[in-house]
Amino acid sequence: MTRYLLRRIVQSLIVILGVSIIAFFLQHIIPGGEARALLGPRATQAQIDAFNQQNGLNQPVYVQYFDYLDHLVHGNLGRSYKLNEPVTSVLRQDMPKSILLVGSALILSILIALPVGVAQAVRRNRTLDYVGTGLSFFLYSMPTFWAGQIVILIFAEKLNLFPAEAPQGSTLGQILSQPSGLVLPIITLALITYASFSRYMRSSAIEALAQDWIRTAKAKGLSNKAILFRHMLRNALIPIATLVGLSLPGVFTAGLVTEQVFNFPGTGLDFYNAAVSRDFPLLLGIILIVSVATVIGNLLADIAYAVLDPRVRYS
Repeated sequence: MTRYLLRRIVQSLIVILGVSIIAFFLQHIIPGGEARALLGPRATQAQIDAFNQQNGLNQPVYVQYFDYLDHLVHGNLGRSYKLNEPVTSVLRQDMPKSILLVGSALILSILIALPVGVAQAVRRNRTLDYVGTGLSFFLYSMPTFWAGQIVILIFAEKLNLFPAEAPQGSTLGQILSQPSGLVLPIITLALITYASFSRYMRSSAIEALAQDWIRTAKAKGLSNKAILFRHMLRNALIPIATLVGLSLPGVFTAGLVTEQVFNFPGTGLDFYNAAVSRDFPLLLGIILIVSVATVIGNLLADIAYAVLDPRVRYS
């Protein structure tokens, strides 16, 4: 197991390195260059030359990348052009708020999707299954920004139960001091992610219930509750463990849109503002962080295999 984990960690580092290379070189194929994109079409050549000189953009691209990689190893993700502060400071301030939003929505969606998926599998081709399937397809096809607008219209404007805007604050404590403002963003993100989890859980549970050892458990006279929770559920959760790891990029992407809709002061809103203002160091820093989160999620999913299924052993 230890050797496997070490090998997976090395592979993960290689993937992160590849992502950094691709993301870095993509910003250097912008028409007119990074300086022209940031300073605008009216910038003079003298201003562009000064900008390139100040930011080291007049050096060969490979030299710029190795300089960036050296800074990255030392925890320096560059400096935001628009905010005029280190990218690490921006992420240190806003990343915990995004983790709170994305993590809460992910946990809520899983807690709802697992029992609903199992219930649909147990009552396959019945009314509950049809209703759950239709609801899942509806939510799965719903754009995140539209879901946010619908939630605001119903719960904020019509019913006046929760504020339409997310809590505003520079720290996680200030965000948590206004819990009512977190409800609608979390609900929006949870609805989008719930759909895929429930469908996978239903399919996995149906497959598990059709196995021979389920029939053997029934023949032994075990109760339905014991069969579901002691035998079926653990095996049915294996695909869900993979889905959770692979869904992290999608959840972060949906979180980006959700933060913009609700004006939530997190990393997603930072990414949106950086894309609009062409703040490339901040964009690159957020891409790397999300990539690291994705790689870690996949690694945790691999570890979960051995925990959920005793037949899985890594050597």
